[in-house]
Amino acid sequence: MGNKEQFIEHIDQGYATKGDFIIVGAGMLDGETMTNAFVKIPLKTMNRHGLIAGATGTGKTKTLQVLAENLSDKGIPVLLMDLKGDLSGIAQPSPGHPKIDERHAKIGLPFEAKGFPVEILSLSEQNGVRLRATVSEFGPVLLSRILDLSVTQEGIVAVVFKYCDDNKLPLLDLKDFKKVLQYATGEGKDEFQKAYGRISTSSTGTILRKIIELEQQGADLFFGEKSFDVDDLVRIDENGRGYINIIRLTDIQDRPKLFSTFMLSLLAEIYSTFPEQGDSERPELVLFIDEAHLIFDNASKALLDQIESIVKLIRSKGIGLYFVTQNPTDVPDDVLAQLGLKIQHALRAFTAKDRKAIKLTAQNYPITEFYDTAEVLTSLGTGEALVSALDEKGRPTPLAATMMRAPMSRMDILTDNEIKEVLDNSKLIKKYNEEIDRESAYEILTEKIERAKKEAEKEKEEKRTTRSSSSRRSTRMNPVVKVLTSATFIRGVLGVLKKVIR
Repeated sequence: MGNKEQFIEHIDQGYATKGDFIIVGAGMLDGETMTNAFVKIPLKTMNRHGLIAGATGTGKTKTLQVLAENLSDKGIPVLLMDLKGDLSGIAQPSPGHPKIDERHAKIGLPFEAKGFPVEILSLSEQNGVRLRATVSEFGPVLLSRILDLSVTQEGIVAVVFKYCDDNKLPLLDLKDFKKVLQYATGEGKDEFQKAYGRISTSSTGTILRKIIELEQQGADLFFGEKSFDVDDLVRIDENGRGYINIIRLTDIQDRPKLFSTFMLSLLAEIYSTFPEQGDSERPELVLFIDEAHLIFDNASKALLDQIESIVKLIRSKGIGLYFVTQNPTDVPDDVLAQLGLKIQHALRAFTAKDRKAIKLTAQNYPITEFYDTAEVLTSLGTGEALVSALDEKGRPTPLAATMMRAPMSRMDILTDNEIKEVLDNSKLIKKYNEEIDRESAYEILTEKIERAKKEAEKEKEEKRTTRSSSSRRSTRMNPVVKVLTSATFIRGVLGVLKKVIR
């Protein structure tokens, strides 16, 4: 182990930055906090993505809160996924505590309590700004990835979208999409076959079942209008601070399909909407995905490929993605390889599997002469973490066991009245919370089918009338024939012939 002076110099040089930065804490050596040995994250590399990991109760959420607050203070908007419901306190200043003052004295950083501009969003029926997207905005490729379809089934989804484009049928919600699928193998079978080829009923049946599975997780609340405009995520308040957008997800923890559907759609929309930034000095937006394993657990290979592709590409749009989870192994290796900032809180070694995971985690960090990384991982206290970032030239910074600073805002949830106050002051509630159900594919096709049925019934009735008229004409006897064949006429003729013969 090196001495304190060497360590402080090592940290100061490794975390030196010319541009703007965020201080997350101070370096620690042998359990002692080195005052003023600040661990700093350059804003320039905050779009290089990151990971916040650690066992339950080690301080992951507070670290997320610290990063979000400081980004907001720098005028950078933030989006938080709040699955546990404990992030809304960011809207209120910290009440303070002697232990917070003691912590900051060790770090060498004055503590300032403050609240931040917050917007509360919702995917479900919870109070908040409603988040929605239309099926059309998803597109055939993304929808197929979410539904985990085969190549053949993907082709059918593409045909459905093409048919709707060709016939100007808006695909707004899942009801619209199901209606077109049913029409393709029902009343519109001939129309589809003539224009696009035969569509298998077994394939459409499989797609319908997967849509119903998605609906059962609450996706029918997400698909529809009015679509959320991602530009509303990058708002700045009157004081120049970025809005912290908190998505309340406490009621969808058991619905990972809905969560991954939303996340993938949001990332795809941001990527397609935001302009290229190149190597900018600061990010445009930073997203924190809490309980990140919900995205990756049980995800198909196609879905994982899609996520990995977006993670790689979205950096150039000035977007930073930060995954928050208990263990780094919750995140696929291909995604981990894209992450620049790693903040690792303590891990617990209760089993052989845990010890193996810790050993693998230690190997992902830069080699240092000051620590036995695997040992430090199990001995960190609450609010302490191993930090490794990227400097302004994209090089890994020295590994630093760090005493993390405390959040400036409240480390607790808002009361119902406080949440109501936030919502009452929201400028987005009126914009997005009105439900719209305009005429779309479902209504247009239903009307088309009804019209076709009425025309078919009318044509059938006309044919029945024609056949009935023909039948009456064929049974009515000609008057002349009737007279000539009558019994009276025949008897008269026979009487005349008889007289002639006599």
